[in-house]
Amino acid sequence: MSYKSEPWYIHAVLYAIIVVLVYVLIKVAYLDPNEVLEKEKYYKQESRLRMSNLRAAEKLWEAKYGKFTDNLNDLINFLKTDPSVKNAIESYDTVTGRSTNPFVKLSDGNLVWDTIAHSPKSGKPYIVQVDTSISADTIIDRRGRIIKIDTIKTIGQRYFIQCPDGYGTIGDLRSDALKNTASWE
Repeated sequence: MSYKSEPWYIHAVLYAIIVVLVYVLIKVAYLDPNEVLEKEKYYKQESRLRMSNLRAAEKLWEAKYGKFTDNLNDLINFLKTDPSVKNAIESYDTVTGRSTNPFVKLSDGNLVWDTIAHSPKSGKPYIVQVDTSISADTIIDRRGRIIKIDTIKTIGQRYFIQCPDGYGTIGDLRSDALKNTASWE
């Protein structure tokens, strides 16, 4: 009995198919997930840097106006135009000689005011809220009759910043202890 061998080009095609399938397997199993993880890491870091800059902006706003704001447009406009922001960025501590700049540079090394209001992944604006507290005070005369009820409404003593993509929060609306605390710190 004689066995007829198969032509060499069939083996060459099969080896080529095996090489292509190995490449596809490596790409799908290793390269693509690695790329997704790197992008996710970038989005997380960039979003947290932007929220840290929003926190610094809220602190400067509070120093100037005595309360926090929940309007991102007003906050960005404040950063662009207010001389106290420029002074805070360019000043140096007289004792240590360190910069008093409260802002951190973003991942690309730049700090553009218009970009810090939006999440880098989805492009949605950050959720910024301020608290509203109402306190009632009753004035009673000597006979026990109610003379007057004073209601004081206080807005903007605490703030809360949340990433729409779920990369963290800063502040709290209910607790002064968590006023400037980030969830990742």
